[in-house]
Amino acid sequence: MIAFIKGTAADASDGCLIIENNGIGYRILVPGRLSDRVHRGDDVMVYTHLGVREDALTLYGFATRDDLSLFRLLLGVSGIGPKGALSVLSVMSAEDLRFAVLAEDLRTLSKIPGIGRKTAQKLVLELKDKIDIRDAAVIGDSSAAGTAVPTADEAAQSEAVMALTALGYPSAEAYKAVRTAAALKPDAAVEDLLKTALKQL
Repeated sequence: MIAFIKGTAADASDGCLIIENNGIGYRILVPGRLSDRVHRGDDVMVYTHLGVREDALTLYGFATRDDLSLFRLLLGVSGIGPKGALSVLSVMSAEDLRFAVLAEDLRTLSKIPGIGRKTAQKLVLELKDKIDIRDAAVIGDSSAAGTAVPTADEAAQSEAVMALTALGYPSAEAYKAVRTAAALKPDAAVEDLLKTALKQL
């Protein structure tokens, strides 16, 4: 119904923006990561999702279409409503969330306020097949965002990730580092992947 709203921030508080557009102030619930960096008087544009309930119409806003897309995916996870989905995106970027899910990093996901271990397991179970690895941008290379990344053999990557987690690195961080290493050295063997990945950690 409303794809995006562009205007001036009339107010910005924790998790909420009021955007003035043509004399109308739109109250929009947003991730804390977004409201924290917006100040009164700033020109802003947010991509929106309209939540409809019997007793309320609520606008949710996001800095990017990617965040909006992941919010909608999160809404599809049983046990996670709009408040929980906003909580996830308040503490994790879209990219970090993808890596945590793909790496099945329950420890990281369980640290999100309101997300216990059981809900974290649901997140991984219900989102893993819906998240495309090609959407997980290579860290430090913004030009790679949203594009297919040439990678080393998937089995070698999996072995490298397991080796790093055995050394005590969190699964999501290990996964990121190995993906970056694989993009830098598409034909690398496990040992080379590990050496390159360790430089990223």
